Amino acid sequence: MTDFLRALRELLACLTERAPDASLAGEWDALLQALVGRYPLDAATLMVMEDGALQPVAVLGLPDEVRGRRFEPAQHPRLAAIAAHPGVCRFPTDSDLPDPFDGLLDEDLNQVHDCLGVALCDEGRLIGLLTLDALSAGALRDLEEAELLAAAELLAVCLRLAERLAETRSRLSEVLGGEASGSGLQHWSSPAMQRLMTAVDLVAPTGMNVLLHGETGVGKERVARELHRRSARSGGPLVQVNCAALPESLIESALFGHRRGAFSGAVKDHRGHFEMADGGTLMLDEVGELPLALQPKLLRVMQEGEIQPLGSEQARRVDVRVIAVTNRDLAAEVGAGRFREDLYHRLGVFPLEVPPLRERPEDIPLLAGHFLEDNRVRLGVANLRFAPEAQAALLGWHWPGNVRELEHVLARAALRALGEQEALTVPGQRAAVLRIDPGHLQLPRGDAPVAADTSAAPGIVGDETEAGFGLREATEAFQRRLIRDALAAHGGNWAAAARDLALDPGNLHRQARRLGLKSRPRD
Repeated sequence: MTDFLRALRELLACLTERAPDASLAGEWDALLQALVGRYPLDAATLMVMEDGALQPVAVLGLPDEVRGRRFEPAQHPRLAAIAAHPGVCRFPTDSDLPDPFDGLLDEDLNQVHDCLGVALCDEGRLIGLLTLDALSAGALRDLEEAELLAAAELLAVCLRLAERLAETRSRLSEVLGGEASGSGLQHWSSPAMQRLMTAVDLVAPTGMNVLLHGETGVGKERVARELHRRSARSGGPLVQVNCAALPESLIESALFGHRRGAFSGAVKDHRGHFEMADGGTLMLDEVGELPLALQPKLLRVMQEGEIQPLGSEQARRVDVRVIAVTNRDLAAEVGAGRFREDLYHRLGVFPLEVPPLRERPEDIPLLAGHFLEDNRVRLGVANLRFAPEAQAALLGWHWPGNVRELEHVLARAALRALGEQEALTVPGQRAAVLRIDPGHLQLPRGDAPVAADTSAAPGIVGDETEAGFGLREATEAFQRRLIRDALAAHGGNWAAAARDLALDPGNLHRQARRLGLKSRPRD
């Protein structure tokens, strides 16, 4: 319990001191490890209730993509049973209730294993769940339930404090002109996205014009929506216009409006996008595609705050914040004479760059888990999982199409996996777990650098790795070597080796068995 209390104090300090968008995954994981790490388990999760679904904030013995999933209790009978139970909810080893983590713990996992959970409540309101799983039946039978319940109560207090702090920050943000910080853009794992969201928090309440730039598919439009959502204009309209999709002859009318009879075909008055966005935000997507001849008119509107529809003699004042979005290098466009320098500076009062996915590989498991859950629901399957080799392939690809490419690759892979499963099984008898293999991803090979930096691991190639090894074999050989070295350094002490490798002991034993290393039976 001492380690748990220490981890609890560290998490509380981080909650009160750290920026609201900073990732606390490491602190939550440390807290969960301190709470349940001494038990002979293979997996554990701490979930919090958000908008009617349970979101994992800490996991042990499970892949990181689980953090990107959302578990609705109504769709997961075991989680619903834990939520309704007043104490420690234990499931019999022959329970036929589907486990939300089946297929994630081990390749050959069957339904026979120990499973229990505790609901975390705030005056009767469910705020989270603690789940524990072991592959061996009866492994958790000697667990002290009273001790676990006491620790779970402290954990619930910590969750309540985190919730209260989030509510306080939300109210403060509203007073300062922002809105609640609680969307899907939170809790990124990569430092690059954490820095971006800190900048979003800084500029959103100010009303400054923002220039969002970055490669195609990185999620610029989503960041633009978040800027609007956190601003004082969040109650007003968010109007999005794709400048590249508008015919050149109609761009002026589309942006500023026109009056009936202003030109041939103008049979009625038309409000332009600036007027539609009055009191809110106008997102100009692909702003670098605006014709040079129209740019002075856009500059005037932004400087004067007035629009004059085509065919009208009256100017009209508008109050609009502009968020310009582009995948072009506008500074280079200015140098080439294709974009006005004064407009560039007017648009880019506060420039923000959304980093490409290859520069933030830490976010790939989180995004992949989110997209996997979307496809599980869309395809109507009980469990949709990655094979370990597929996860390695995702981390090894450099994603030139960024987040959009990842989303589409996973959608196609899920459909291919389902089609293959249905072709190989008896009609109406789907397997319990639908698994995505590397072949379903159909990622190119051999023509791109991997996302991870392997320069820090010079010992990968050696007596265990040979020419012709694929990614899976090379990865497993490296893992075997790390485990053997850690065990050798501690005279075969598995607990000490687990600490060196930053693994919980149960996960280390499971990994050793999977890699063909001899693992002594646990006490």
